[in-house]
Amino acid sequence: MFDHILVRYGEINTKGQNRSQLEQMLMRNVQQAVKHWDEIRVRRISNRILVKLNGAPVDAVLEPLTRVFGISSLSPVMVAPLDVDAIVDVANRLLDRLEVAPRTFKVEVRRGNKRFPLDSPTLTRHVGAALLASHPSLTVDVHHPDAIVQIDVRDEGVFLYAEKIPGAAGLPVGMSGRVCALLSGGIDSPVAVWKAMKRGLQVDLVHFHSFPFTSERAQRKVEELTGTLAAWSTDLNLHLVSLTETQAAIQKSCPEELRTIILRRMMFRICEAMAHSKGWLALVTGDSLGQVASQTLEGIFAVDAVTSLSVLRPVGMEDKQDIIDRARQIGTFETSIQPYDDCCSIFAPKRPKTHPSLAEVVHGEEKLDVEQLVQTALQSVESKKIAPRLDALLQLT
Repeated sequence: MFDHILVRYGEINTKGQNRSQLEQMLMRNVQQAVKHWDEIRVRRISNRILVKLNGAPVDAVLEPLTRVFGISSLSPVMVAPLDVDAIVDVANRLLDRLEVAPRTFKVEVRRGNKRFPLDSPTLTRHVGAALLASHPSLTVDVHHPDAIVQIDVRDEGVFLYAEKIPGAAGLPVGMSGRVCALLSGGIDSPVAVWKAMKRGLQVDLVHFHSFPFTSERAQRKVEELTGTLAAWSTDLNLHLVSLTETQAAIQKSCPEELRTIILRRMMFRICEAMAHSKGWLALVTGDSLGQVASQTLEGIFAVDAVTSLSVLRPVGMEDKQDIIDRARQIGTFETSIQPYDDCCSIFAPKRPKTHPSLAEVVHGEEKLDVEQLVQTALQSVESKKIAPRLDALLQLT
């Protein structure tokens, strides 16, 4: 039925001199999303991207495209030549093939090609009259129609469609630079990663573990989460870092009530030590203000004090239920609630200090050999490239 998909982009249209670069980036991401269909061809047309299906199944192709950040909406389209009679013929076929037969309709014309002989109102009336003549049971309703026949007249041809599917919006992944995100395995950090990708960031993931105190199942859980997030981007880099010696040293030498904040300071130091070689310009965390003891303003200030990198907290001001709802939407929730401990939950203090001063924290970690612990952690790094999870793709359909 449909031989093309018309891809629209929203926020890119507001850009200035770098707009062409962003369009190329989005084009690349669209090609990546449909790479499993060799027959598909993708090309840019004015302010749009056109996906020619060449027989590929339209519903299957639409599914990954709805997760490409930077796309505002998509429409399966039928293409007609720049000829009035041909447009009427395609409009009739479009109406006949709608899944639910409409009782009312209207026609809307967008005429980007100003050389086309009929202006928009004239073409609207002409096609509307022809559809009424060939479908006697239909009536026109310009306010609340069951179906809208959209006609987009362009230099490349005329695109007809009746459906506009929302896209993932945001900016193309890669346009905002590369960052490191701390992925714990809980509910919040995957949502933070998703939000970072939506603003165009290329995200590398770092997961800290304390094997054998944390289990291999906990690591597999993080790999599953990474695969689900990769379904919104492309293959993602996952760096697994052991904190076993660091946590043992903290447990031995630091005040119990400050353990969590001191542990997070060590995580930031390790990430900063990796940042230069990986090209990371910032850190992304799933911190949400006030959610747990270490996520007070004082705790966040004490943690951020050890890094010169910018720290981004995409869910920092969000309500917990809103984060949960988003986790369900993006497909990470069911994996996140699997009951496997991460390194932050083991050795957690019974009564953590919620409002420590920076001086208290610095004093509390004086007995740590920070440089040696960072080097030990760096030597443990295991890096993987995680592909999108096909089962995650199916769950979201």
